[in-house]
Amino acid sequence: MGELIEDIALRGKPFIFRDRPEAGKLLAEALSDYESSGAIVLAIPAGGVPVAFEIARRLRLLMDVAIVRKIQIPGNTEAGFGAMGPDGEVIFNESLLRTLGLTKEEIQQQADKTREVLEARDRLYRGGRLFPDLSGKDVILVDDGLASGYTMSEAIKFAKRKYAKKIIVAAPTASDSSINLILPLADKLYCLNIRGYPFAVAGAYERWYDLSDEEVISLLKDIRESR
Repeated sequence: MGELIEDIALRGKPFIFRDRPEAGKLLAEALSDYESSGAIVLAIPAGGVPVAFEIARRLRLLMDVAIVRKIQIPGNTEAGFGAMGPDGEVIFNESLLRTLGLTKEEIQQQADKTREVLEARDRLYRGGRLFPDLSGKDVILVDDGLASGYTMSEAIKFAKRKYAKKIIVAAPTASDSSINLILPLADKLYCLNIRGYPFAVAGAYERWYDLSDEEVISLLKDIRESR
């Protein structure tokens, strides 16, 4: 079981952060022990990128993206029944799959669509660069929030497949259920704002919007140049 680091004063409160950059700055303060430590920050795009940018910049750490994506429920782009990692490995929410009653063909179709999106995003965001060597390194996985936790769960398993030494998860906000899912998988989980049901990541932010590809690419370019 991993260690949970939270801000008890913020538990259950909505609209805690002005925006993602502010949340990243606050997380960087909580993660100050990792400054210049050689840890690698991996952002889950798109929302995790501006949060991770502030962490990496302030703590002087290498940053890249771990492109993980939920496998969407047919006809519902907001919900997923699993997640796929950068290397194509998948994790399924088995209890939800039993409820949905999808056929093997439908599951495969959605997984294939997800793989196409992952490959396109990798070309767009990473431009064919070699992925950083995680072997023996502390890895800080960052997203702008954890709703179900399945996307982050697959990111953790990806880092483990790459032989990361320790896995630290950092998210400004998370649901109770996602905390329970992630804690057994990570060494440490930093989350400033934990809330119960009903939960939406956007509910922690005063200013919330979907990031464009151009914004993500610009932040990744800035952090590479600053290194």
